[in-house]
Amino acid sequence: MKLKHVWVALIALTFFGCDDNTGSLGLGMFPGSDQNIKGNLITIDVTTQSELAEKVFAKTSIGYVGKFTDPFFGYYEAGFLSQLHCTEGMTFPTVYSEKNPTGVMVKDDIYLTELILSYSSYFGDSLNACRMSIYELNKDIDKNDALYTDINPSDYYNTTTGFIGRKAYSAVDLSIKDSIRNLSNFYPYVRSTLPKSIGTKIYEACKAAGKDGLSNAEFQKVFKGIYVKSDYGDGTVLYVDQIELNIAYEVYVKDSTNTKVLKKKYEKDEAGNLKDSTAYSKRTFVATKEIIQANQFKSDNQQINDRQKETEWTYLKTPAGIYTQASLPLKEIEVKLSKDTINAVKLAFTTYNQTNDYNKYKFRMNAPKNVLLVREKDREKFFEKNKIADNVTSYLSQHSAISTNQYIFSNLTKLISVCLAEKEEARKKAGNAWDEAKWLSENPTWDKVALIPVLVSYDTSSSNPNVIGVQNDLRPGYAKLKGGADGLIPTNKENKLKLEVIYTSFNGEKK
Repeated sequence: MKLKHVWVALIALTFFGCDDNTGSLGLGMFPGSDQNIKGNLITIDVTTQSELAEKVFAKTSIGYVGKFTDPFFGYYEAGFLSQLHCTEGMTFPTVYSEKNPTGVMVKDDIYLTELILSYSSYFGDSLNACRMSIYELNKDIDKNDALYTDINPSDYYNTTTGFIGRKAYSAVDLSIKDSIRNLSNFYPYVRSTLPKSIGTKIYEACKAAGKDGLSNAEFQKVFKGIYVKSDYGDGTVLYVDQIELNIAYEVYVKDSTNTKVLKKKYEKDEAGNLKDSTAYSKRTFVATKEIIQANQFKSDNQQINDRQKETEWTYLKTPAGIYTQASLPLKEIEVKLSKDTINAVKLAFTTYNQTNDYNKYKFRMNAPKNVLLVREKDREKFFEKNKIADNVTSYLSQHSAISTNQYIFSNLTKLISVCLAEKEEARKKAGNAWDEAKWLSENPTWDKVALIPVLVSYDTSSSNPNVIGVQNDLRPGYAKLKGGADGLIPTNKENKLKLEVIYTSFNGEKK
């Protein structure tokens, strides 16, 4: 076997590794007498450009709230709308009296209404002074509007009636003792007291529903949800993943028979009698997967547009900011390799290190951890249909910040094959009427793929976790990538983006 054939096989193994999509990389396994195969490695230039993401599909159970201003991308502001869920058959206990000794409520009234927003993580300054305002919705959230980040909250609440709650906070609440905050089960939260009247109308609706209790459908008519927005502070964004509306009421503490009210041991009334023992209980309404939740993101459009127009490189900017589009050299592959077998195709997107000017900012955005490479024509429906990467027309990659500072897609062979087969099928169907220029104009994204930051969910119940969900990344983040329109300038070798292809030629060469 010729030495150069072994060299090509070793390059394939070095560059691409052995994954489920890799074709015939083991050229060295052929006996010398059967070696009629010529292995080759070629690199082909790839064009990339930044594209505006504008609105993105954002079906998520996390509510983002806060504001952050970046020196290169301008401000970014997040707020969310959410319904709350009522357990079917929701009731309140009855009022205790001599005629109703099994009742527990002290009086026919509630004590208070509160909203608790809990978050497992956040972005930015932990001690930054912030404030949020809470508004009651007066209209059902439209399911279609809720799926995208350009929802207009003012369509769903009365902007003239004002907020129902307002709370100043910081991501780390120093009013809570360190011994509490450092507990493994401690969950940070922002608590806001709401008007008692909100709880009262829900309480009255539960009573009116009778013994069957209040249904979730009826609850949605009584209380349509909340809109939470940041109205003060810059530098912190909370990732709210638990929402609770609590309605508290006072109850008697009773004995085991549930008929006799226990007395306090030491506290007496004005007549000298021991006071009845009371406590507070609550009914809770939470945000679940069954309800509708929507995030709105507002950005500095001028700065985002300026970054998108830059041609020396491309960007990834989240949330709903910029993604990178790549034009694959399918025509060149089709012409040069039409009679050959493609064994492996590698594409790597290299990220620039953040400049010292950017590093001087204490709270800065980092490169997205995970990205999705998907055909441009499938970009929106991939998320709308809740798909996961199939390693045929869509692929996942993690940022290798320490080793190569790249997003590497080690083998896109199947993607190339699908694209070329799609065009060939159209050619056969058209027959003698085939007009390639016309077909390409009618299918302008045929050769294009999108690189999009994503959040990836895994099934961790097994020793080998499987991907179970891929969503648009809605957290603040950015990366600057080598490439761009200027990357194709012959003298600009540093910024060139290359598609590396291993292929084999069956040339009938005799030993």
